[in-house]
Amino acid sequence: MEKRIVNHRGHHLSSSRNRKSSFLSIALYVILIFALSIFTFMLYSKDVLDDDYKMPLLRVERSKSNKLLDDQLWEAPSSHGLRQCVKPTSKYRATPVWDRYMTVKSNGGLNQMRTGIADMVAVARIMNATLVIPQLDKSSFWQDSSTFSNIFDEPHFIKSLQEDVRIVKELPKDIESLPRARKHFTSWASLSYYEEMAGLWKEYQVIHVAKSDSRLANNDLPLDIQRLRCRALYHDLRFSPSIESMGKKLVERLRSRAERYIALHLRYEKDMLSFTGCTYGLTVAESEELRMMREKTSHWKVKNINSTEQRNAGLCPLTPKEVGIFLKALGYTQSTLIYIAAGEIYGGDMHLLELTSQFPNIFFKEMLATTEELKDFSNHASQTAALDYIVSLESDIFIPSHSGNMARVVEGHRRFLGHRKTITPDRKGLVQLFDKLEAGLLEESSLSRPVMRLHKNRFGGPRRRGGSPPGIRGRARLRLEESFYQNPFPECICKSEGTLR
Repeated sequence: MEKRIVNHRGHHLSSSRNRKSSFLSIALYVILIFALSIFTFMLYSKDVLDDDYKMPLLRVERSKSNKLLDDQLWEAPSSHGLRQCVKPTSKYRATPVWDRYMTVKSNGGLNQMRTGIADMVAVARIMNATLVIPQLDKSSFWQDSSTFSNIFDEPHFIKSLQEDVRIVKELPKDIESLPRARKHFTSWASLSYYEEMAGLWKEYQVIHVAKSDSRLANNDLPLDIQRLRCRALYHDLRFSPSIESMGKKLVERLRSRAERYIALHLRYEKDMLSFTGCTYGLTVAESEELRMMREKTSHWKVKNINSTEQRNAGLCPLTPKEVGIFLKALGYTQSTLIYIAAGEIYGGDMHLLELTSQFPNIFFKEMLATTEELKDFSNHASQTAALDYIVSLESDIFIPSHSGNMARVVEGHRRFLGHRKTITPDRKGLVQLFDKLEAGLLEESSLSRPVMRLHKNRFGGPRRRGGSPPGIRGRARLRLEESFYQNPFPECICKSEGTLR
């Protein structure tokens, strides 16, 4: 009996130990599973937290990187402390009232006339003449009937130059009928030339100048004469109040659409293509139309032009398609706001589409202003060109597709105002790259580096005005020197405190 009890107790104790052991095993198993779950959860949570931490960081860095790149694309070159200096030297004296007069017929388009008028102000000063308000060209390609006061602020022009040159609106009645010396002054003339021409006053009281463009040399003139040219062009020959007001509105309306904009002087117009003989990308019918126009324009002396040679030499305006490729290679995106400063594009939408398909955010003045607002300027090419000039001058970046009068004068004015960014395409170098692209020898994705290399010094930064190409002698070199109005440095841009008086 006792034995059975002992055995029973022993069995009971054994069973109890087994149950405890089983319970502990289960508990340990549950704890292990729980610990593994906690560990997995923590590990996963860490990954999630790490991802959540890293993702915003990457987005911020990408945003900063894009902003840095964007700022570099739009950033103006450093002026290195240079500023406009047009104040006369201590030797300069106010002009006396001269009873001899110079009448002028300004020739060409708007900017050819503007620089010519500035030259005539300086010539009148050199020759001790009273300048009569110039007559503007009404017989050029543009057939513009505008008078001086239609385009320019005439009262301001007369008053602001009164210490430099006496200017009158018209000849006095008592000398209108007197004989005049009619002169076609030589191009790029020196100071000594005009001092010699002053001998005409011995026989005449009135000298009539048949042409005003390029009448003064670019270089080797007295500092006070060069600064007078700058004062005349940049400060005194300002546009009429109506043109200034409308130009300001166009700029404001562009700025309301985007923080920054490019002004593109797209010189893909009929007259320019015909004059240069550039037919690349045109149809046979278009090429023939341009050839016939060149044949019929008597004052265009060169009639037979090899279009391929012209293009390879970099003498052709970039086509709309080429401009688009160029802008993309520089790094500008499709959303870039572009203002087209130009007249009617040859071929209309068919050729323009080659640009707008790449950069759709494009505006003309007609898209920014109503017909009513523009009606007073319509059919007056010089007045509409003045609007384009204002928008181009105030743009964040100015890009000309060809180096014509407007391109040169806008570039010079932007340099004068603090070296605002101007990108002048290296057309000769670009044509070689475009031809490789077309032949499949270069991928468009690889175009950026060679384009940037070509243009590293072509963003409008400070530099002295260039002379003629090496090896050119005689008067031919004068024609090939860089225009004074394209780069008035160093005479009108310096580190002194000289400012407008």
